[in-house]
Amino acid sequence: MTGQQRLGFGIDTLDALLGGGLLPGTLTVIAGATGVGKTQLGLRWADQGRLAEGHRGVLCDLTSRGDAQNHAAYARSQFDWSITPYRSDTNLDLASVWDFDRELGDYFHPFSKTGRRVTRRDLEYDDWHAWKTDLARVLRKSVEFFYAQFVRGVRRVVIDGIEPSDRMSESIQFEFFEYLYHQILRKEDDWAARELFREHYRANEPKVMAHRYDHASIGCLYLYTTPHVLLDDLMTQPIGEGDVFSNANTIILMGRTRHEGRMGRSLYVAKHRGSACSDAIVPYRITDHGLEFEPS
Repeated sequence: MTGQQRLGFGIDTLDALLGGGLLPGTLTVIAGATGVGKTQLGLRWADQGRLAEGHRGVLCDLTSRGDAQNHAAYARSQFDWSITPYRSDTNLDLASVWDFDRELGDYFHPFSKTGRRVTRRDLEYDDWHAWKTDLARVLRKSVEFFYAQFVRGVRRVVIDGIEPSDRMSESIQFEFFEYLYHQILRKEDDWAARELFREHYRANEPKVMAHRYDHASIGCLYLYTTPHVLLDDLMTQPIGEGDVFSNANTIILMGRTRHEGRMGRSLYVAKHRGSACSDAIVPYRITDHGLEFEPS
């Protein structure tokens, strides 16, 4: 890990806080209330892949309520990036994985039905069964999407749209994320290929071996919406056991602050395992061009 290039944001002040950027092969959580700029910061990190690795990152939006995070509008106005949806409602097309002239799309929205609750305790049996059916349908399709992206050189994944839940184990969105993270992102490339091709693996093995990638070079950014608005409240919350925070290598908190009778926004790196990390609380502003930090 230490010999690999950091996955930076391209923001000098923030990358300096992180000892040069995020560590590849790890999970980073950006946590904060709605409106603090999580999505814009996530898009900035994904877009930076274009300069750092030659490929923008991809977005996985797990919301069941449409594109509430305005990904397309932010990407277009701030990075001149026209996000293209991936057609996740179609059947598997294994041959297309090797069609490198095909436009894959960089926005994956696996759950197309909108307006539905996402946790077991909020659902009737039939609704929960419908969710589980949807999940079974999209899991292998998600392997197709991400494996095809990784063999083409993508090294950054942004996960957005997971609704807060008191019990992550009861969230259908979090169940999908757990599968995605442990069975695709953190699996060696040939094992991810086996999960995708299954009975067709032997026929595809020569191409799999010819287009290998290092799964330890892939970074994942998870955007988590919190009920707490103030940064001070976020900083005093204990990191839970067995949830996404405890499994994260890096945790970045974003929240509102009070200073001299005015409200502002600041960022704090609460955890950055395996790397030097600053303890500074850094103010930032949200402008038409995205997040702006004071020079370090």
